[in-house]
Amino acid sequence: MKKIEVSIQETNNPTILKFETNSFLTQYESFEYNNIDEAKNSPLAQQLFYLPFVKKVYISGNFIAIERFNIVEWSDVKEEVKEQIEAYINNGGVVVTSTEKNKKAAVTVYAESTPNPSVLKFVANKNLAPFMLEFTSIDEAKSSPFATELFHFPFVKSVFIDKNYVSITKYDVAEWNDITMELREFIRAYIENGKVIVTDDAPEMSQNTEVAKEEQFETLDDVSKEIVNILEEYVKPAVASDGGNIQFKSYDSQTKKVKVILQGACSGCPSSTFTLKNGIENMLKEMLQGKVETVEAING
Repeated sequence: MKKIEVSIQETNNPTILKFETNSFLTQYESFEYNNIDEAKNSPLAQQLFYLPFVKKVYISGNFIAIERFNIVEWSDVKEEVKEQIEAYINNGGVVVTSTEKNKKAAVTVYAESTPNPSVLKFVANKNLAPFMLEFTSIDEAKSSPFATELFHFPFVKSVFIDKNYVSITKYDVAEWNDITMELREFIRAYIENGKVIVTDDAPEMSQNTEVAKEEQFETLDDVSKEIVNILEEYVKPAVASDGGNIQFKSYDSQTKKVKVILQGACSGCPSSTFTLKNGIENMLKEMLQGKVETVEAING
């Protein structure tokens, strides 16, 4: 069993600190506790409430967020809390009791069209994953039992998972009218039964922590950092609403060429490659005058 590591993440609220783990603590569910009595189903939260400065505990996915009273500053106690959480989990301590974790919750899933006629977006009322995952074959999907089972449908070409939805690309042999109901019911039942979306030891887990992303960002040159920030703020939200994602790949200061990767519904879309390329290209040219000449869009 791999050792659970905890990293400390600041939030916009100075009284709240996130303790992020490199493994899932809960599947699909979030828990909020205001006091030790409310935390009866979470031995970990109960233990944290014994610390006199803990005001509120929030557990979700791969992190624990703690709100403190003003009797202390986080700078004085955060390392102690981090070590306590690490020791508790690695010694086999229970985060949330199994009866609560395995309780079936009503799950709804609806299908939503995307600009790509080959891709349909299935949106759930539950969180599926804390980070984006894309698989273009069953061999790639070893870390996701959910994606692996979807690939057992002969018409599934690729699977893109993000937050509370999954975008599925089909082969042309099938029509959405014939397969949408079957896929929607499979996804709904899978989530409702509490089955695993992505395994705890998935390599994507360590690659997508805030620390890992920050370290990767810091390796970039200044122009690349500006490009990433522009994509995050102006492009990604619109693309995500269509069931896709855009990811920075590289920037060449000599040719002033930017390469981006299109994922999910954007990948292989007849219109999005041209539209996104030109839209992003015009935006980057305007916002980074003299630094960007062309944008190359690559299908993920």
